[in-house]
Amino acid sequence: MKKILLISTGGTIASISSNEGLVPKINSKKLLEYLNFANIDFDVETINLFNIDSTDITSYHWLKIKDTIKENYNKYDGFVITHGTDTMAYTASALSYLIQNSKKPIVLTGSQKSINLDITDAKNNLLNSLIYASKENSYGVSLIFNGKIIAGTRARKEKSKSFDAFTSINFPFLAVMQDEKIFRYIKEVKNDKDVIFYDNLNTNVFVLKLIPSIKPYLLNEIFKHYDAIIVESYGLGGIPKSIEDELKILTKKYKEKFIIMTTQVPQEGSDVGIYEVGKRIDEINYLQAHDMTIESTVTKIMWALGNFKNDFETIREKFYRQINYDTIYNDN
Repeated sequence: MKKILLISTGGTIASISSNEGLVPKINSKKLLEYLNFANIDFDVETINLFNIDSTDITSYHWLKIKDTIKENYNKYDGFVITHGTDTMAYTASALSYLIQNSKKPIVLTGSQKSINLDITDAKNNLLNSLIYASKENSYGVSLIFNGKIIAGTRARKEKSKSFDAFTSINFPFLAVMQDEKIFRYIKEVKNDKDVIFYDNLNTNVFVLKLIPSIKPYLLNEIFKHYDAIIVESYGLGGIPKSIEDELKILTKKYKEKFIIMTTQVPQEGSDVGIYEVGKRIDEINYLQAHDMTIESTVTKIMWALGNFKNDFETIREKFYRQINYDTIYNDN
């Protein structure tokens, strides 16, 4: 019989009402008491790792979750992590880079309503996640919500209240679940490589969202304090002339910094060289996120800078390597 480890971290799924609003208080063992396990064929054990709102999740917590899975990897057949929804896509992406080549499923889930309410999505999401994690053909890091199984690097929260809060960006759902049955869209292939756990992240990463009339002098302060600057451009990759000029100056001054170009548009990705307003930055050394989500872009560059030599060609190779379906592009 398969053994699944349930790791709880807090979030709405574990919250109760208080005078200060919803607060995560329900531990992992208590979460299981709300489920109907009449027809399951697996065992579940639990760890209550922390009980916080996902707003307060940081890279420290990503590494603690990774360490917990690493310490227990040989004891269990699958892992389910309950998590708040607001930053769950970041955690799913981070774990996709921190834990690679996993032949065992690592599933994140949560809910829009607490599990102790009469009307809630929590029970369905948690039960689906446990079932999925117990199946032979489930591998790697994924996020399960409202019956959708999403690759960990492709998830995005798009709705703040609705039960169908998450979608898969620029990639199909891996599978869907209905009435506790799995219908797979992507045939996952078991990796023949050994699982790798990475221990470091460089969190000196800044996301610059361009807006009309943005002041270019802001860039100098950003370049001083951050090792990587992700520029959320317009459309396919449009950069205002004033920002272009400042980037050219600062990349000469701070040659060790990394620029990653992406787009504010969620679907279909960036292609900086299509328009003149993007192509004019060609003299700058930069990476491009293409069809990656902002969550995977942020966490992938944190992983690359945290674990490998920080020269442009090394980081370029790591950044453009496809990991857990994070991109369909390969610039190598």
